[in-house]
Amino acid sequence: MCATRCSGSLAVRYGTMRDNVINLQAVLPNGDVVKTGSRARKSAAGYDLARLIIGSEGTLGVITEVTLRLQKLPSHSVVAMCNFKTIKDAADVAIATMLSGIQVSRVELLDEVQIRAINMANGKNLPEVPTLMFEFIGTEAYALEQTLLVQKIAAEHHGSDFVFVEEPDAKTELWKIRKEALWAGFAMEPDHEAMITDVCVPLSKLAECISASKKLLDASPLTCLVIAHAGDGNFHTIILFDPSKEDQRKEAERLNHFMVHTALSMEGTCTGEHGVGTGKMKYLEKELGIESLRTMKRIKAALDPNNIMNPGKLIPPHVCI
Repeated sequence: MCATRCSGSLAVRYGTMRDNVINLQAVLPNGDVVKTGSRARKSAAGYDLARLIIGSEGTLGVITEVTLRLQKLPSHSVVAMCNFKTIKDAADVAIATMLSGIQVSRVELLDEVQIRAINMANGKNLPEVPTLMFEFIGTEAYALEQTLLVQKIAAEHHGSDFVFVEEPDAKTELWKIRKEALWAGFAMEPDHEAMITDVCVPLSKLAECISASKKLLDASPLTCLVIAHAGDGNFHTIILFDPSKEDQRKEAERLNHFMVHTALSMEGTCTGEHGVGTGKMKYLEKELGIESLRTMKRIKAALDPNNIMNPGKLIPPHVCI
């Protein structure tokens, strides 16, 4: 989690790993053990080494200890779900909800293909249309008030079948729909592999980006499922392909390439939480610029002159100091 600076469905309220690590301890390539800070909730003392190491994907050192910020468990929560005719309507509701100032802890979007997969895998009978899932937290009265406000927003954007639950078992059952999304996808194509891509755009661009991507995905001969952390502008596509067929692998790569460049054209990023590794190095120059990559290369060379920490990852090989 720290190495890739990733997050999950609760990031819309609590932030990513970057926001929840107070300090960490790491072993550098020369064997030095560094501690990046204290337990204070904020600090202005020196370089922010914790943020440098978080997201470095093992290229600068090995993280051995992490001090995390703790969050108080909410006294009450409500889980809601709503259906839409189009994925743009669903994305527009996510955007409107966030811009309204309503304090949601999760906003998850599943497209109609993902819902179909869940029905197949789990024997459910959910309407196979784009679906939004929400979680609201706080006092009982506050959580319910926020739920009803979002219900009104959804109705203004052609939302239907808005339901919400407060009982623990019912909430767990609803969230299983989202938590089992990947495994449900494999139920559609049991012998296939999944190329899972993620991009992130400014929230105002989410509906445009996800709509453009869906047009291409729906036209592809491959089975493609869309899941989004819609409150963050971050969405994932599960592209299922037969690994024994080179044409299917190339098609999956083509779809991934299109989504990344669409996100970058909207001032987004090639990865919201999955990291760069080797697969997305080729996009970093367009996203960050060669000057930023040279700066990363200098930092890497200063801390790891022998290139022993995860060599060949994160920084494109063509970058010269």
